[in-house]
Amino acid sequence: MDSIADLSSASTAQLVEAAAAIFTELAQRSAPEAGSACMELAEELATAIDQAEYVLAGLIAVVDRTGEMKHWGLPSTQAWLRCRMGMREGRAKERITLARQLPRLERVTKQMATGDLSYGYAATIADAVHRLNDDDCATAEDILLQAAGEGLSAGKVARLGNTIHDRVTERTGTDQPPEDARRGYERSWLAVSRSLDGGCYVKGWLNPEDTAILDGTLAPLAKPAGTDDRRDLAERTAAALTTVLSGGHRNTRITVITHLETLTGDDQPGWLRDGTPIPAAQVRRLALTARVSPLLLSADHEPLYLGHAVRIATSGQRRVLETLYDTCAVHGCEVPGFLCEVDHVNGWALGDSPTDIDKLTLCCGWHNRWKHTHPDQIQITKTDGRYRYRALPPDGIARSKRGSVIDPTANPWHDQHLAA
Repeated sequence: MDSIADLSSASTAQLVEAAAAIFTELAQRSAPEAGSACMELAEELATAIDQAEYVLAGLIAVVDRTGEMKHWGLPSTQAWLRCRMGMREGRAKERITLARQLPRLERVTKQMATGDLSYGYAATIADAVHRLNDDDCATAEDILLQAAGEGLSAGKVARLGNTIHDRVTERTGTDQPPEDARRGYERSWLAVSRSLDGGCYVKGWLNPEDTAILDGTLAPLAKPAGTDDRRDLAERTAAALTTVLSGGHRNTRITVITHLETLTGDDQPGWLRDGTPIPAAQVRRLALTARVSPLLLSADHEPLYLGHAVRIATSGQRRVLETLYDTCAVHGCEVPGFLCEVDHVNGWALGDSPTDIDKLTLCCGWHNRWKHTHPDQIQITKTDGRYRYRALPPDGIARSKRGSVIDPTANPWHDQHLAA
């Protein structure tokens, strides 16, 4: 009873710290030898983890609602989960959807808090109802919870959720695509079915070769178009396909970097922007039909000036920067370089940064504005001719238990990946 009283009087921060200490100690323990004991402990621990996921969803919801991550130089809740917690994009989106939908799911909330509903079922239900209005959401919640209680797997509950969405869509008058025809897997196929509102449904299957072509064409165009882009991957992919069909992708470039000697017969390979080597013979074949742009480098392999000190960077300078930077210069930001803005490192307004190639970098629109309004929260370093920005926490805030400030965009794996 004393321990319960202590827990009930503890703050949320104290409880989180206690839970972290317990899991730290558990991580040092070896699993019991008995399989039955491990099975029982694993089920009990899984329930505790599911309840922890409920708590985490509540915390994420507040951060998402208040926009706190933006004060730390992170443009979105998803960016925060990816950079600070190392989540994959799909996992981050799943947790955000759960955090946003729980206020509409009263029974899911109660059962998840008591450990009677697993995180897997809760996340599945949240994803199933996020496109429904409040009335349909309540009905769908009852149906999906009943299905979960009857022992249907999370996958079957997800399919039931899709069926509910289809029925709701049908009730509101939206036409539905026909059932997929049974086909083999030897040839790619696409089926286009018109809807009553003038749109269409596209379904199909691509073989591995066609999939590689699709990924190579659409994936670069399906990146978020700036940090305020709230479209999901499916919506961005559709926009990328439209861009390709309208011919807007023709300005997309593949940059191959090479020495002049390679073009005249030397065996030195060229390389892509990510460092992938390209055999010398292939470089010369590509050069026959490609636009070749000269890029002068100093003895330290640093790009020299390409233009005068004017406000707007030249197209030549931008080509150099897109060669140097695959993404925004801010650590952890994954906006592609070709979608970024040219940033004056020391700030054009201050008069300290002319539009010279060694004073410029690429920065996404959101971080470019954030850097201007939060100059004291940017740490700038330069390595091998490339600038790297780190967004620092607001003044007076430290999150390390040892009192040191944690870099909100630092990601050790990401640093190792860049170094590699």
